[in-house]
Amino acid sequence: MLDGGRVPRPARAKGGVGVPLPHDSAHKHVTGEAVYTDDLPELPGTLHTAILLSSKAHARILRLDTTAAEAAAGVHAVLTAADVPGEVDIGPVLEGDPVLAVDKVEYTGQPVVAVAAETQEQAIAAARLIVVEYRDLPAILTAEEALAKGSFVSPGLTFRQGDAGAAIPKAANRLRGSFRIGGQDHFYLEGQIAYALPKEDGDLFCWSSTQHPSEVQHLIAKVLGKPDHAVTVEVRRMGGGFGGKETQPAMVACVAALLADRTGRPVKCRLDRDDDMVMTGKRHDFFVRYDVGFDERGRIEGIELDLAARCGYSADLSNAVVDRAMFHADNAYHLPNARITGHRCRTNTVSNTAFRGFGGPQGMVAIEYVIDEIARALDLDPLAVRRANFYGIGERDRTPYHQRVTDNVIHGIVDDLAASSDYAARRGAVDAFNARSTLVKRGLALTPVKFGISFTISHLNQAGALVLVYRDGTVQLNHGGTEMGQGVYVKVAQVVAEEFQIDIDRIRITATTTEKVPNTSPTAASSGSDLNGWAALNAAREIKNRLVTFAAAHWGVPESAVRFADNRVRIGDRAEMSFGELTTAAYLARVPLSATGFYATPKIWWNREEGRGRPFYYYAYGAAVTEVEVDTLTGEYRFTRADILHDCGDSLNPAIDLGQVEGGYVQGLGWLTMEELWWDPAGRLRTHAPSTYKIPTARDVPADFRVQLTRTTPAQEHTIHRSKAVGEPPLMLAISGYLALKDAVAAAADHAVSPRLDAPATPERVLLAIDEARARSQGTVRLAAD
Repeated sequence: MLDGGRVPRPARAKGGVGVPLPHDSAHKHVTGEAVYTDDLPELPGTLHTAILLSSKAHARILRLDTTAAEAAAGVHAVLTAADVPGEVDIGPVLEGDPVLAVDKVEYTGQPVVAVAAETQEQAIAAARLIVVEYRDLPAILTAEEALAKGSFVSPGLTFRQGDAGAAIPKAANRLRGSFRIGGQDHFYLEGQIAYALPKEDGDLFCWSSTQHPSEVQHLIAKVLGKPDHAVTVEVRRMGGGFGGKETQPAMVACVAALLADRTGRPVKCRLDRDDDMVMTGKRHDFFVRYDVGFDERGRIEGIELDLAARCGYSADLSNAVVDRAMFHADNAYHLPNARITGHRCRTNTVSNTAFRGFGGPQGMVAIEYVIDEIARALDLDPLAVRRANFYGIGERDRTPYHQRVTDNVIHGIVDDLAASSDYAARRGAVDAFNARSTLVKRGLALTPVKFGISFTISHLNQAGALVLVYRDGTVQLNHGGTEMGQGVYVKVAQVVAEEFQIDIDRIRITATTTEKVPNTSPTAASSGSDLNGWAALNAAREIKNRLVTFAAAHWGVPESAVRFADNRVRIGDRAEMSFGELTTAAYLARVPLSATGFYATPKIWWNREEGRGRPFYYYAYGAAVTEVEVDTLTGEYRFTRADILHDCGDSLNPAIDLGQVEGGYVQGLGWLTMEELWWDPAGRLRTHAPSTYKIPTARDVPADFRVQLTRTTPAQEHTIHRSKAVGEPPLMLAISGYLALKDAVAAAADHAVSPRLDAPATPERVLLAIDEARARSQGTVRLAAD
């Protein structure tokens, strides 16, 4: 274990697994040379688009007049739902997402009409000429209102273990409460964009900034009324995704494709930041209710949790998101008697969607908030209560969805972090500071992370790859993973370099395209390297086995005598040559030097109706300690220190993984403290630009930021080179920052009450929570015991 990553294993060739290589495009990112979709040279005749958005949250369309727009300067096409030649609905799982509104609008910002013109300015001007008359319909805007009115995008789901209803009233102590967890905009640096190009025979090519090229391909074909093979979708890189480019790019790509098909010209559809934020889905915000019974140590004996997500006007991916929130409502804690229910609330707001963690962070915040409440009710250190509730090893190890936790390393991680961060001493120092400081209060919290790795929709746990070896020994690599800055391209290339024992600069990474690898899963669920790494390894190994068979037969040695190392191949005592010399000889002997690879995650299964199974192949673990300082006069605060210990197993690339841990924590801190989405009573999003929606900057990173990767044990399951996923789990380390703020607020009221602090804990909310806690502290009983 070391700062910045663990010591890599010795590598015989430059750039195999375990080597802390930089991102393959790092130099292009900092010099501006990296080519994104909008940087592609525009083809002659390219048209640009504008989309007219609904101004109503819920209304019937009475009249739609596009006459003036059609006659406007530079306009080549005006597209409504009636003009779609194929199917209008582009829902990724369930129906309910029309590419353009048909006869009613269901959220403010819903696309109604698309215009293609010679310039974007002309398209925008024409869109403003379109006349739409509406008749307002009743609108539901919040999850609480939807719960009360029974408005859902799909039925709820409940996990049960033991008998929570019987256990809670029997417990020595009982707490009930509720709180809210806010959503989050993806705020990717590169906005939503697609560039569609008509091809011969009615085919269509589309560059799309998407995490899911195969889905975009399928939905373009669907709206055009064409077969999938008539559409090709390609993406070399995205300027950030975070889940916001899983389902959301489909609408943009379909609009570009429809207009390109109609006009016979290339069409670019690029959203500006305001429209992007208004039109696209966010992280789901949740309303949480809990009822928990516990003993004098704080060990939970029974709990009932209701997780109500604001899903928006359609299902999108909400079923899976809320399911994953439920899967992670235990975090690292054994809940012997639990009833966990997820509600999918239908509202007249934009349909919320995937976001890093995919519901898991919200479920984790729910249980961590409850643990914190228990600790404050009993006047115990929250870390002691957490330890009392941890899953056991070989016992107390069954989750509420009936998967056993067999790879539990959270005890060791938390013990190591508590020691390395001087948690006990700092806890005392914080208390001493608060005792003598009147206006400034400090808070401290240590929280764990246990995050399940796999898509919970089992069929998505598959991947394909194509590896081409040229006669000179260079390699071209293609797979279904998409690159959004997270480093999946370089990590998978390292896997191939390791297999062939060649330098990584001999491998050419190519753009993800549906022309080379079909039916790909989205790059999501922290599975990009796990799935695509195995697929690429299987393809490379197939070629390597052919080379071994050829060399053994040609030089008359056993196959076991053929060894690859340091860009060379030793063939017993008969020959030694470079990798390129062997591939040339194999080519001349007519040995095939290309192969496809495939991988499907083993062992996983899930029966959703029964709420039981093994949805996750393994768990990723980590823990964080965060310290904060709050000005009680203003509610303003600064995070002074964060200590993180995260387990990546045998890391494929410690440098990339370290960056993921650092970035995930900061993004999580933004979600829980400053990134506030606010809709007005008319259902209009008012925080839709950097001027009103605040994301973390370098000044918001803890001044003392200590991040370590630890290899407690290699992954127990047969993951790619025994590594562990790292894309999503670190985001939840930031829960420690949120609860450190809650600790500081409690200190402002001398810990007489447990404050209510909704997320995001903005300075305004912190100040209100301080005032409310101080008011309640006057004669308030701290524990309601049944």
